[in-house]
Amino acid sequence: MILLAASIAAPASSQARGADVYIAKCAVCHGTDGQANTAMARIMKTLPFKDPAILKATDAQLFDSTKNGKSTMKGYAGKLTDAQIKDVVAYMRLLQK
Repeated sequence: MILLAASIAAPASSQARGADVYIAKCAVCHGTDGQANTAMARIMKTLPFKDPAILKATDAQLFDSTKNGKSTMKGYAGKLTDAQIKDVVAYMRLLQK
């Protein structure tokens, strides 16, 4: 029973940490809800997280894009740790629901 609770709490905790980083670093372009309804998103041609291309991306692909950049987005290598990026990806998945 304790193991089950820990396995459920870990993703939730990861998403909570990811939310903090997301709001601080990502929301200005992607929007607080991931729908890319911001002035910066229009300028940068940012896709919403529910776009089919992003929905079908693997967590590894989202991690790589966040770390190294993609298209008009600069990467966060050296600005965020790998653990922080993983947490942001977990939060992005939550926003896709």
